[in-house]
Amino acid sequence: MRVVFTKGPGRSYGIAVHRETGAVLAPRNGPGGHGYLPHDLVHFLVEAEAGIKLGVYGRLAAGDNGMFWPAGRVERAKAARRRKSKRSRPSLQAKADMAMSEELAGIAVPVWEVRHGHARELPAYVTAGEIPPVVGRIVSRFDDYAHHWHTLPVGGSLTLTW
Repeated sequence: MRVVFTKGPGRSYGIAVHRETGAVLAPRNGPGGHGYLPHDLVHFLVEAEAGIKLGVYGRLAAGDNGMFWPAGRVERAKAARRRKSKRSRPSLQAKADMAMSEELAGIAVPVWEVRHGHARELPAYVTAGEIPPVVGRIVSRFDDYAHHWHTLPVGGSLTLTW
């Protein structure tokens, strides 16, 4: 699966997912918020580095639509019906993986910001002695992409493979 992050004006961005399994998905806009580490790119890197199988991107690769809608009208209607049914609820493992993705992202971003001088100190909820070892690897992955993203022109893209 390929995920394309396209830089918009300000801190906005778009995401397109090209996958082998499941309906063709319509691109969507991301929530923005960070000039170096867009929210959805953070989750991609966190889930890939931590080996999270049923986070946002693992579920998308397996055919789940997640936060996206199918591009086709018929598939979109089917997806809307499935989302309303109990069958579409995530498993306990998927919920745990999503929570792990959120927790690691919530730690790794402030660690990266402090390391690169974008913040003076870690937030109170992050204590240095309790940072899991995987966070160091995640922050290194952030280093691989943050400057590149920041210097992209509006309309420029970054493509990652899951």
